[in-house]
Amino acid sequence: MSDDITTRTSGDREHESQKQEPERDGSAIEACPECGGGIIEDEAHGEQTCESCGLVFEEALVDRGPEWRTFEAGDNSKKSRVGAPTTELMHDKGLSTKISWQDKDANGAAIAARKRARLQRLRTWDERFRAKDATERNLKQAFGEIDRMASALGIPESVRETAGVLYRRAAEEDLLPGRSIEGMSTAALYAAARQQGMPRPLSAFADVSRVEEIRIQRAYRYLSRELGLTLEPEDPTEYLPQFASALDVSEEAQRVARDILEVATQNAIQSGKSPAGLAAAALYASTHLTNEQLTQETVSNVCHICQTTIRSRYQELLEVYAEHQ
Repeated sequence: MSDDITTRTSGDREHESQKQEPERDGSAIEACPECGGGIIEDEAHGEQTCESCGLVFEEALVDRGPEWRTFEAGDNSKKSRVGAPTTELMHDKGLSTKISWQDKDANGAAIAARKRARLQRLRTWDERFRAKDATERNLKQAFGEIDRMASALGIPESVRETAGVLYRRAAEEDLLPGRSIEGMSTAALYAAARQQGMPRPLSAFADVSRVEEIRIQRAYRYLSRELGLTLEPEDPTEYLPQFASALDVSEEAQRVARDILEVATQNAIQSGKSPAGLAAAALYASTHLTNEQLTQETVSNVCHICQTTIRSRYQELLEVYAEHQ
């Protein structure tokens, strides 16, 4: 009798274990074999359970989501398990490590004086190993220049990344020998701004660059020709938002300036003329039509356009605008 009970009990246990641990053939379980309920994944507890009877199929699941909660949409990309994202504005694309300049340990405590000299030597060797050859040192210096000029001009991160891609392409195609790093990096940033539809006057780049405007023009033509960049002609209206923001003009003045430029474009007045100069002149004209009365000197200083250009374009734009009103 005891043998029958033992046999029956072991058989029941085997049957129960078969029900609780279903066969796994590499495919996901679609229904609970115990009650037929749906399967859910509890990310908070790292378990895969049945939503009806609570049977646990798998536990200690790997949570591949971020470690921190976020309360704003912009924080999602900042809080993740991995390190900083790769970037084109570093010669190694941000894949290497860097020793912090702060003389503190992992707990935030100050490092003893006898260890600071050793830590400084480690920083020096780390910096040397990060740029192993002349090409990487060239990229490192150029990307520093791009970031510096972009910060001075208020250029967004997307344009900086594009400039880094253009300069890296120039380095890979051996276009840098015989050219200055400052000139080519400025040309790359200028081309990137035009590609992204956020142009700036070339004189504005010359103001923050370490080279003259004529050298930037030459470097830009060379870069555009050798890399086969297809850049559309600049539209004067692309300059209006940045100029209007810098001059702090009203929405009505911006609308009138846009109307003036549209009339000029329809009558081919913009052909052969500087788009930035036309935009500055249109804003100057619109502020007079809306009684805001900006001076030519103010517009010239903010928009980096000479007063003679503003005065000439202002008269041409108003004549055409008056004829087609």
